[in-house]
Amino acid sequence: MRDESKGQEPTQEPTHERTRELPRVLGTSHAAAIVVGTIIGSGIFLVPTEMMAAVGSSKLVYAAWVVGGLLSLFGAMTYAELSAMMPYAGGEYVYLRGAYGDRTGFLYMWTWFAVAKPASIASVTSGLARTLGIFAAFHWLDGRAVGGVWPVEWSQVFAIAVTWGITGLNYLGIKKAGDFQVVFTVLKAVLILIVVGFCFGYAHGAWANFATGVPVTGAGWAATAKGFMIALIATLWAYDGWNDLTMVAGEVKRPERALPVALIGGLVVVGGLFMATNAAIQYVLPAGAIVATPRPAVAALAVVAGPGGAALVAAAMALSIFVTLNGTIMSGARVPFAAARDGLFFRRFAEVHPRFQSPAFSLVVQAGLSSLLLLVLGRFQQLFELAVFAEWLFYMLTATTVFWYRRRMPEMARPYRVWGYPVVPLVFIASAGVVLVASFAGNLRGSLMGTGLILAGLPLFAWLKRTRVGA
Repeated sequence: MRDESKGQEPTQEPTHERTRELPRVLGTSHAAAIVVGTIIGSGIFLVPTEMMAAVGSSKLVYAAWVVGGLLSLFGAMTYAELSAMMPYAGGEYVYLRGAYGDRTGFLYMWTWFAVAKPASIASVTSGLARTLGIFAAFHWLDGRAVGGVWPVEWSQVFAIAVTWGITGLNYLGIKKAGDFQVVFTVLKAVLILIVVGFCFGYAHGAWANFATGVPVTGAGWAATAKGFMIALIATLWAYDGWNDLTMVAGEVKRPERALPVALIGGLVVVGGLFMATNAAIQYVLPAGAIVATPRPAVAALAVVAGPGGAALVAAAMALSIFVTLNGTIMSGARVPFAAARDGLFFRRFAEVHPRFQSPAFSLVVQAGLSSLLLLVLGRFQQLFELAVFAEWLFYMLTATTVFWYRRRMPEMARPYRVWGYPVVPLVFIASAGVVLVASFAGNLRGSLMGTGLILAGLPLFAWLKRTRVGA
């Protein structure tokens, strides 16, 4: 048996002849839309409140946006080298298994399959239901669909229906889902720019708002550093999702070029839109008004254009969340698919639909797990807390593999080499570690639950290896 600690060189060919390759049908525009569309969800419309309350000044809010954007860009640059070198389905799973062996690859797959992706999908759909609840036509979402011992809200039913609807689109093939991603990502960007234009066109807006502030708890350098860390984590949550492209790398044409361009260029576009949106909000609202509202973008447009403006922002938020959901569902199903092809998971997950050429079984099971989480937990915050710890743990571990491959496999073709190596990957790894520690300390219960679910994969891995059900 191979030494687990040494890893193995990833290969493009599936382990089993019964499996087929997923077709490379996505172009650079699709890849970029997956990055941009998946990242831009509701975060930019919501986190300015938390950020301003944490740091108390516009300058520090912008500093957090810049630092968060750069750290995310460093991660994307690191992943760009790995993905261009190994453009296969599964992304991070491929890099981790190749560097650190089957057990590490399996634990990543298990975490994404059982925890992170279903929780992300459930939290996104829950967020969509909350956003649509702003409109009078959707007030019924706040009602109860089923009473009794195990009550179910209409918002949960709606979230489950949306999950299955977007899963159905992906079931029909990644080209259709990719085209959907392109069209609605462009529409999303246009709506955001319209919101920004409305704000900067407001006659009573004031640049003086950028000099306003609010009092924060504590004083001195320690209090400022703590507040800045809270704001930084909020920005990193807003920028989250760029790694999803690597999971569908096996379906991207000319991946050696398309993947680095989409990862790096997509994050630059997102950073520009985020900064512009935050500036537009502050042009209309002073710091005190931003802290006083849970939805600062909605509040700003309500000031500028009344109820119609608020409705425009709510529509932009809903569309953003909807497109994020498509990218999340699309990418998540490729991870157990890749593990099953390597014989590390149940063989049915490696099946490719004969007509639609999609990982159909993997998509269906993913939707089922997400639906189960929506029924069992339901609350948005619980769903989010389950995902965040696991995500940053594996961001950190995956980024370390770039050093392993540089040292152990220098002969591998590298169409893109991360600029600033080794500093850029090291900075990202360190930042991921800080976020991981902060999230663990700030949410001990959720982090311990996430750790337990990750470790629960160990006995399953041992059983699968012993019985060879994936072989």
